[in-house]
This record gives sequence, structure tokens and C-alpha cells, in this order.
Amino acid sequence: MIPVRVVVVGGGVIGLLTAMECVRAGAQVELVDQAGIPSRLATSHDRHRVVRALHRGDPVLTRAAVRAHAGWLEVERRLGTRFYHQVGALTAMPDERVPAELELLRRAGAAAQELPAGELAARFPRVRFPAGRSAVFEPAAGAVLADRMLAALAGWLRGVPGVRLHPGRRATRVGPAGGVRLDGGSELSGDRVVVAAGPWSRELLPAALGADLTLYRQTMLSYSPIPSRDAWAGTPAIPAFGTPHGAWLMPPVADTPVRLSAASACREVPELTDRVPPDHWRNQLVDQFRELLVDFDPAAVLGASDGYYLADRAGGGPVLARLGDGAVWAYAACGGMSFKFAPLVARALADRALGRPPHRTGLAPVDQPRELAPTVRPSGGAR
Repeated sequence: MIPVRVVVVGGGVIGLLTAMECVRAGAQVELVDQAGIPSRLATSHDRHRVVRALHRGDPVLTRAAVRAHAGWLEVERRLGTRFYHQVGALTAMPDERVPAELELLRRAGAAAQELPAGELAARFPRVRFPAGRSAVFEPAAGAVLADRMLAALAGWLRGVPGVRLHPGRRATRVGPAGGVRLDGGSELSGDRVVVAAGPWSRELLPAALGADLTLYRQTMLSYSPIPSRDAWAGTPAIPAFGTPHGAWLMPPVADTPVRLSAASACREVPELTDRVPPDHWRNQLVDQFRELLVDFDPAAVLGASDGYYLADRAGGGPVLARLGDGAVWAYAACGGMSFKFAPLVARALADRALGRPPHRTGLAPVDQPRELAPTVRPSGGAR
């Protein structure tokens, strides 16, 4: 039996995991990215990312996140390297909301406990939570060391027969029949193509789809806390401080710095440019965390950087699209929250590329992809 040939465009977490799933099913894979493999330009290339179950008020996403947690543990087992550190996750919220969210997690099969305001202050003296806030603590949640995981994935793929990697090659066109044109005029051909090029995806897709996608840019701080990092031992990820600005924190894990950001530091932008944040956005975050962290020292901010992602203009979430008869599948937008669901999304993408019944992810835009005419942009591409 002749193996299915799959071309994957994109060396971030979705592209690499999809390539792994296709290879494990016996497919031949060509993986291309404009940068390295893994791609340092990818939305998913970061020091660490939070993986947690709780999606407040949403039982469907919460159940899906529980399955994704198991998926990450399975990926870690396959790669034989540790990158998932279960430091726990703490979500602060008004006191009266805690019972409902605990019940939501219980029904989804995730362990959790309540930490009332007094206990929060006692256990985490370096953090100032807003008045009237308690928290839900998930002990199994934690941090994926994203850059290490991506490097391990790329290394796994390099060692597998039937996989060819094409780093430093920009895709300029995706044909409806399964061809991908590269800069310089060469072309990769396959039975199926999966486009997972992150914020560059819309440059390769039909204009009608690209017009429905919004580009966002978010600023993050890297912080080396003073006194020593030992003072942060036992601090969990805090995906929500319970502030109006949507502040969040990733603690130092395996020699990484603290990472700080907020929903208020995310804004719509017209195009991809540099990754150096204007002083206004850096200073906004410094001001927020001066209020939230005891003894916060602006001089201990190691740096600030910006990341980009695409989201559906209407719903703000991810987008999966099938072009024409299904030779091309595009994970056109990640929606800003796809990292935690990446093992589920990659399996569903591989299923579709290989013509198998797709695993359900619990993400409606992935389980019900858009159907598009097989026209593509004649030029441009991921830069």
C-alpha cells in the first residue's frame, strides 16, 4: 500500500504535532517553515505556557481541556523528555463564583480545591489579590516548557524515516490539489496539505477567509524577581488574578524567568511588524504588576517582547477550514488559546488529512470546519 503523502506548512506546535500524528499513522511527511524547525517565529515558541482545565462557565471547553492534559502527558511520554511541570494553576474570582466553578471541574473529572481569601494571602504572600477574591486551585495543571517541547518534537521527526524537513523555506502559494510552492520557485507535492502557519496563514489562504481573521499583538514581560528565585518556590501559575485588566503570571520553572502579561496588553493590529513593544505597552504592564506583586522591582524586568496570533473576527476563537474537496486543510487561526488544546487539534487535523473519522476536540470551530472554494492567493506567503 502506497503511503499517503502529507505536506505540513508551519513549524509551530500545531504543525509539528500534526506531522507526528501523520507519521505515526504511516504517512510520509514534508514539513516546511520560513524559519527554523522548530520555528522561533511561531506563536507557540515561548519559554512556557499554562495548561489548565478550568474555562469558567464553559463545561464543553473544560472537558476538552481535561482531555488535552492527558494528551500532553502522552506526548511527553512519546518524546521521552520532560517538559510538562505540574506546578498547579490558581484562578482568582469573586467569592460567590467559586462553588459553581468547582462543580464544573468536578463534573469534568478534574481535581480542584477552593482557596478562600485569607488562605490566599497566607500561602502566597508575594501576591496581592483584589479584595473579595477567592480562588480555584488545580493541582494537576501547570506549565509546558514550550521551546524545549518544540525542540524535542523537531528532533523526534528528524529521526523518523519518511520525514523530510525544509527549514528556512517560505511557502508562497498553496495549490488546491496538494502542491506548495516555495520561494525560489520549487514546489512540494502531496496527497494532502495541512496549513498551520500561525499569523502568516491568511497570506496563503483564500481572500474570503483571510478577511474573517483578525491579527492580535500581545506584550509580555520577563521578570527576574528580587529577592532570589527561591522565594517563589511553590508559586503556581496564575492564569487570572481577578483584576479588570485580565492579569496573569507564570512562575519560574526549570530556570525560566517569571512571565507577566494581561489581556489589556493585547490589541488588534493591521500587520506583522517587529516584536519590540512600544514603551507604552511595557510601562502599562509594569504599572499593573507594581500593584499586584509585593516588592515588585521594575529594574528586575529582564525584557519585554511581543507575540502575534490570528483569531476569528466574529467569535474570537480558532478557525479550521477545508478547501475544495479536502486536499488542503488549514488551521487558519489559533484564537489565542489553542496551545493547551494542541494535542487534540493535531490529532483531528491528522485524521482529516489521512481520511479517517476525526477525533472530536470539543472545540466547535475544529469539529465543524468551514467549507471553502479551492481558490488560493496567487502570490504572497509566510514571511
